[in-house]
Amino acid sequence: MTGRLFRSGHLAHATESDAEFLASLGLHTIFDFRNGADHALEGPDVELPGVRNVNIPLSDPADGREFWRLVRDGDLDQLRGILGDGKAAARMSNSYRGIIRQRTAEHGRVVHALAEDSVPALMHCAAGKDRAGLSIAVTLLALGVEREAIVTDYLESNAPHRRYRVRRTDESAGARSPEVMELLAPLFDARAEYLVAAFDTIDEIWGGVDRYLAEGLGLRPETLDRLRDRLLV
Repeated sequence: MTGRLFRSGHLAHATESDAEFLASLGLHTIFDFRNGADHALEGPDVELPGVRNVNIPLSDPADGREFWRLVRDGDLDQLRGILGDGKAAARMSNSYRGIIRQRTAEHGRVVHALAEDSVPALMHCAAGKDRAGLSIAVTLLALGVEREAIVTDYLESNAPHRRYRVRRTDESAGARSPEVMELLAPLFDARAEYLVAAFDTIDEIWGGVDRYLAEGLGLRPETLDRLRDRLLV
């Protein structure tokens, strides 16, 4: 069924016309996976009449604080040091693995909520790619969607009109040179390898999706049936 589950970047800078569009979706719940540092940087979501806003942070503000400060403020040599030679892509894959391992309670809470009363729902983080992308992926796994189809949906974040605008404190040409942007690209791209790393983690720890859903997320068969009734009819 279409129009039941949406993924986006944060809603803090939504214009009046954006808010009108969001209101037209008939949303029940907006899941915001940002943490306190994200809120301080970007601001709170726009308030939509009659829509429940649920904040479930999927990252700790202290994790990577210095790293992300350098992403915003670092010079070329500093960026080469923290991002070059495959370090940026490896960091992203490890981040996806960590969220799958460490955020089972949060993902279980989201899927339970969707099965009970939270549809239509919109999920977002800052860019709408990593924390929200994983939460959508987990939901789709619970619905029985094939992994290849989940990856295809995830990669839609790379469409030019959907990409997150890279923010640097210095917005001059030098601070956004081709080399700088190439170094930053793995952090802001949606790459299949990141989601595959998450799927591999599920297989390594739980031996597959069924045990992950049952033992990792605490989802009972009747909960999965309700979820599928709400989203697949």
